[in-house]
Amino acid sequence: MTEGGLGRADLKLIELLARDSRISNADLAREAGLSPSSCWRRVKALEEAGVIRRFSVVLDEEKLGLTFKAIVHVHLTRHDPEQLAGFIRAVQTKQEVRECYATTGQADYHLVVQCRDLAAYNRFLEEFLFRLPAVASAQTNLVLRSIKTRDGT
Repeated sequence: MTEGGLGRADLKLIELLARDSRISNADLAREAGLSPSSCWRRVKALEEAGVIRRFSVVLDEEKLGLTFKAIVHVHLTRHDPEQLAGFIRAVQTKQEVRECYATTGQADYHLVVQCRDLAAYNRFLEEFLFRLPAVASAQTNLVLRSIKTRDGT
């Protein structure tokens, strides 16, 4: 057993599925060195255990016209529970916010924001982020290029 109680075969299945979640069970089994029935049972067990939460698709952001990406460091006015809950709810519903992390350090939250262009980002700031009562300020770092992402591209 290795990471989190998972065996080598499980880790191999996870690696292969992360690379291509549409791979057929037969191909997955062959590449993992398992029988198709054993492979299917292991994948189902990983799903039932919550290790695999869902299967998804990786989109080409540029082809979708989402060429503006920024990391936004958000500072809160104070840590009032109601305002904080409102901030979290609002961020969770906003499509431009791809990721949100509560962090240690100078900023309270870090958002990964993606929009069509700078004008759309300015609208996001002015019409959404700066209108949230919990937000004191935000600092933007533009993403110039991606070196490594979660999807491996």
